[in-house]
Amino acid sequence: MEKERAKPIYDKRTALVKAESYCAYQERAQQEVRDKLYDWGLHHNEVEEVITELITTNFLNEERFANAYVSGKFNIKRWGKIKIKQGLKLKKIPEKMIIKALNAIDYDEYLKTILAAAEKKSAVLIEKDVYKKKYKLITYLMGKGFESNLISEVLKDNNLS
Repeated sequence: MEKERAKPIYDKRTALVKAESYCAYQERAQQEVRDKLYDWGLHHNEVEEVITELITTNFLNEERFANAYVSGKFNIKRWGKIKIKQGLKLKKIPEKMIIKALNAIDYDEYLKTILAAAEKKSAVLIEKDVYKKKYKLITYLMGKGFESNLISEVLKDNNLS
């Protein structure tokens, strides 16, 4: 059995420097930083002061984080809006910010992504029954976070259904 490493305990100033480094490495959600600060042994008031300082110095910006998250998950992971939205909700990003960030995704590009994922999956599905194959394809695309109405539209428009 592996020993659990003792969590470091920092004072507020040290935690601020570490948190700045943590935020500079990649965009972070406020909740991620807040959790990290609690892990470092800071108390509620200290955590909120550090968060405020990080926001003031622009190390922490929820809107910038939401845009980076959406961009990365869509352009690199090829996730659909539903899955991206769930990920942002888990990070406690406000609903208005989520909607604004998701609206940055180009609609035509989104449909092309659904089509590309459908074509790629369809090519590897070894199913003789047309209905079962379509069901598996739709289930796969929904698992990637795409909306069922758009999936149906793309499949129908491209004779994949």
